[in-house]
Parts: sequence; C-alpha cells; structure tokens
Amino acid sequence: MFGIQNRRDLTMELQSQIPILRPSIHARRANIVVKFQDMYGFTVEGNVDDVNVLNEVRERVRNQGRVWWALEASKGANWYLQPEILLIGALKKTSLKISALANAITLKRLVRKGIPPVLRPKVWFSVSGAAKKKSTVPESYYSDLTKAVDGMVTPATLQIDHDLPRTFPGHPWLDTPEGHAALRRVLVGYSFRDSDVGYCQGLNYVAALLLLVMKTEEDAFWMLAVLLENVLVRDCYTTNLSGCHVEQRVFKDLLAQKCPRIASHLEDMGFDVSLVATEWFLCLFSKSLPSETTLRVWDVLFYEGAKVLFHAALAIFKMKENELLMTHQVGDVINIIHTTSHQLFDPDELLTVAFEKIGSMTTNTISKQRKKQEPAVMAELDQRLRRLNSLKETGKNT
Repeated sequence: MFGIQNRRDLTMELQSQIPILRPSIHARRANIVVKFQDMYGFTVEGNVDDVNVLNEVRERVRNQGRVWWALEASKGANWYLQPEILLIGALKKTSLKISALANAITLKRLVRKGIPPVLRPKVWFSVSGAAKKKSTVPESYYSDLTKAVDGMVTPATLQIDHDLPRTFPGHPWLDTPEGHAALRRVLVGYSFRDSDVGYCQGLNYVAALLLLVMKTEEDAFWMLAVLLENVLVRDCYTTNLSGCHVEQRVFKDLLAQKCPRIASHLEDMGFDVSLVATEWFLCLFSKSLPSETTLRVWDVLFYEGAKVLFHAALAIFKMKENELLMTHQVGDVINIIHTTSHQLFDPDELLTVAFEKIGSMTTNTISKQRKKQEPAVMAELDQRLRRLNSLKETGKNT
C-alpha cells in the first residue's frame, strides 16, 4: 500500500516522510505556479510562498514529533492510550487521579497541535474508539465479511464501482487497480455492515484518506465504522441525508451567533451557506482542504468529536470576513471560500482561528441545536417526498 515503509526508528521514519520542498531556481525567481507531491502523494499546486509555508509546517511537525517522543520517554510508551485518559477525551464523567487528569489535558493540547504522521494510525485507532469496537467482534470479522459479500451486486456496490475512478484521480496509489480494490472492499464491506447507510457519495473520499493514513484495509474499515456509528451525528449518510440537513441548519445558526455580520450580509444576498458547507460535512473537508490540514482537523475530530467540523467551517468564513462583506454576487462568495479552503496549507492558521477566535462550543450545546432543528428538517423532507410521490402519480395517469 502507498506509504508503507519498513520498520525503523520512529524519528528517522517521521523525518523521511516529511521532505523539504525545493522549487526550481526559475520558480524561486518568479511568482509562478509550481506542482509537487505532498507527503500523502497528492499533487499540490501553489506559488513559492505556498512552498515556503509547507516547509515551515513540516518543520513544526518535526518539532511536535520531538515533543511526543520526549513525553514517551518521561511518561512511558503509549502513555496517551491509557483507558482513563481516553475516557476524559470522550467527555465521560468519572473519578480520576490528578495525574490522569493532567495527562488528559496534555493529550488534548497535543492533539490540537497535531499528531505526528507516524503515530496517527495508532493514536486515532485508540482515541476514536475503533480499537474498542473491533475488540467486540471475532478477530476474523473483516476478512469473513469481505469474503461473504464478494461478488454480490446491490445499488450500493454499483454506485461504489462508479465512484472509484473519480476518487482522487491521479493519486499514485489510490488511482491504481490495487488502490481501487482496497477502497472497494472497505466501502462494500461497510455497506453490508450497515444497510441503513449502505453507501453515500462522499464516503469514498473519507475512506480513501483513512486508507492512506491507517495503512491497512481492516484498520481503515474500523475507523470508518466508528466515525459513522459513534463520532458523527446519526443519519448523515442515510438515503434522505436527514442528519446532513440538520447539520447545515445548525451551522447556519452558529454562523449567525459567531459571525453575525457575515451571516447578515449573506442572508441579504440570498446566499445559502449549504452551497459550500454540504461538501465539507459529507466529505469531512477531504476534498476542500490540503491533506495535512484535513488530517489536523481529523486529529481533533477523533478525540473531541464532531464539534470540530463546526469550528473549522466557521473559521474559514471568519478568516475572510472583510472580503466576504465586500461581495455582491453569490459567485464571488463561492470563489472566495473555495480559494481560501484549497490554499490553507498551514493547519495552525485555520485551527488558531477555529479555537481561539470562534470561541467555545460544547458538544452538549450543539446536540441541543440539533434537536431543535430535527422537526423542521423531517417535516421538510416529508413534504418533499409527498410532492415527489404526487408527481409520480400524475405521470402514471397521463
């Protein structure tokens, strides 16, 4: 699989995965577009300033890695995977020792600053609850599942086959027969595990990025399972996308609370934020942000929960507040948001705004907002279904 390396010293492996980008002498002399591959194999386009930003980010990743190694040396290997620490990360109430509480606070701070790429698979698998979920079934569960469904044809498998070549085309591993086969097994397997979800467009991008990070199909499968079953709101990927519609309404309310000038201006223009935000919430930013920035958001997502999606989405709007307030056309808003998100090569720039300028948002507060919006969403979807059925009946009678 793309990115797999032989076992070696962790520090050396981390450094080997984060090469310094060096544009040609011609690129350094002019502000022209250069192309290069990031550490996950994606082709990136940017100017020399973007290359410099990426090099600075890689240096910060190295420094952050040293912090993690130092803590392993002082606190013991895998100190961050202790059950009592993970309980705090899951926001569960329990009586804990001061040392465990301190470790949990340290872990939260570290996660927000970024998990070193070489540690991401192990840390994600534990803090997300995927390891616990996997432990509840026989060890051969994934292998047995993929064998049992091999060759079966359903609407979900047909759609998956259609989407495979459109998932990160041009990627050196994902866009190969081997990559397509691995992604197909993960997606088809999950479509049979949860028939209510089956398969929804958007999951292909999420699962593909999970494959690149987790390195093995089985671990990627369990990360997808815990994401859909425990981390994200239910019904985000069901047939009517009711959960996604709820999230869009909640986001619109939060934008009005956290960025009232932007929300008022966009409303006066008749701009619906779901035009840009729907893809963010369905693909978890995997199609919108540079890969390392996306994975930094996911670092927090798997430890703190889905509230980080709102933090990140609000931050993108907040970062361009002055420009957005100057717009008069819907197309201009879309262009600003699209350009901003695709050029956010510095994850710290986004996350600093997300957590320091947007302000606190608790999971409980967002849950209350969801409950408030659910009746309106369900009524709207029911009305839409009745209208569709009525049109079908009219068609039959003509």
